[in-house]
Amino acid sequence: MRRPLRTIAMLLGAGFALQGVGWLVAPERAAAGLGMAVLDGLGRSTQLGDFAAFFLTAGVTMLVGTRPGRGLLLYVPAGLLGSAAVGRIVAWAFHGAAFASTFIAVEVVASLLLLAVARQDSAGE
Repeated sequence: MRRPLRTIAMLLGAGFALQGVGWLVAPERAAAGLGMAVLDGLGRSTQLGDFAAFFLTAGVTMLVGTRPGRGLLLYVPAGLLGSAAVGRIVAWAFHGAAFASTFIAVEVVASLLLLAVARQDSAGE
C-alpha cells in the first residue's frame, strides 16, 4: 500500500507546485480556478505573493517529502492544507463566506493522505 499512497502524494505535489507557478505566470487563470478574480493594487501583490508561496511551499515539500526518509517534511503541507480548511470553515461560520465544501474536502483528504505517507515513511514501510 505504500507505493500507491506515495505516488498519489507525488502527483498532488506536482499539481500544487504547478498551481504555484500559475500564480506567478498566469494569475488570472490561477485565480479563476479557485473561484476568484485577481485583485488590484497592493491587494494583487498580496494575493499573488501569498498564493504562490502557499502552493509552491506545499507542492515542493510534498515532492521532497515523498522521497524515502524525508516523510517528516509532509507535515508542512499537511499543516498548510489543514489550516486552510479550518480557515474556510471560520470564514463561512463567522464572516459570511459561502461554504466551500469541495475545497474543504480536498484539503482534509489531502492532509490525511500526507499524514499517512509520513507515518509509513517513519515506520520504514
